Amino acid sequence: MARGSTSARPTSRDVAQAAGVSQAAVSLVLGDKWRGRVSETTAERVREAARRLDYRPNLAARNLRLGRTRTVLLVVPALTTEFFAGVYTGAARVAADHGFGVVLYPSPEGIGPARDPFASARAALDGVLASSMAADALTAIRGDQLPLVMLDSDPHGSLGAATVNLDIADGTRQVADHLLALGHRHFLHVAADIPSWTFDVRARELATRLRAVPGTTLRTAGTPMTIEGALAAAETALDTPGPRPTAVVCDDDKLAAGVYKALRRRGLRVPDDVSVTGVDDIALATALDPELTTIRLDAERFGEHGMHALLAVLDGRTPDQGDIPVELVVRGSTAAPSPF
Repeated sequence: MARGSTSARPTSRDVAQAAGVSQAAVSLVLGDKWRGRVSETTAERVREAARRLDYRPNLAARNLRLGRTRTVLLVVPALTTEFFAGVYTGAARVAADHGFGVVLYPSPEGIGPARDPFASARAALDGVLASSMAADALTAIRGDQLPLVMLDSDPHGSLGAATVNLDIADGTRQVADHLLALGHRHFLHVAADIPSWTFDVRARELATRLRAVPGTTLRTAGTPMTIEGALAAAETALDTPGPRPTAVVCDDDKLAAGVYKALRRRGLRVPDDVSVTGVDDIALATALDPELTTIRLDAERFGEHGMHALLAVLDGRTPDQGDIPVELVVRGSTAAPSPF
């Protein structure tokens, strides 16, 4: 039924009629209590009818019944990275499908946690989804006292919380094996100097894989997560005595952009003289010339999995296990090393 701007807001009865089900079924589906009670097909039909009618439940009444605010907090290190924008998009999509709202809480790099956006986080939130790179912000808002799911975090040491991880260890092995197969033996790792489990995993896996191949060398240059920082770190490493690296492995696509600049300042070509790889596969990866070989991380899927895990925790269920696969995307920035 078409509704004009003066029509009353749709009700659960309208959704039930549109989907051809009972109001009880609508309540089960939109309250995420349908599993084992209605079919997946019926649940999707109800969700589609609700979207088509732009149905919004009476959250005030529901919250009185459930004792919940239906609000979760997503804690990220900064809003300046395309990756975390994708994480938010995926998390918010799943949250909306389950009648939850998401508040985004940035903890800007270099200046510590932002001010608590709530007078009492425990009173205003049902749960928290947090990146390990912003874990310090949790204590500032007492988020570690709420139902919590950690992203990119050590499964054995994340405040006792459930964890959702990308398989970054496998991604690092894919990069190393790709470069080794091309014939590279002298490596530079331009590593983010952020104390974080995910960056520790990358460094450890790269070193372990390269040690297994005789004749390899590996140097590490730490840098802030900026193009300028990577430029300076790469210039210093290139000026250091010893075998010149024929391959540079970067912890992030932005860092790879800084490495490109450092190489060109020294008259070196990518990939003719030096191959370069990144991580994330953000838009920058295909804006670089040549386009960047990188590990593709599906940020939206990551956010979706994180939110599903948090909803499971809130519902008293154990979240699904297993890391999210990642993919090496080979482009023009890697090639066999040329003889000096």
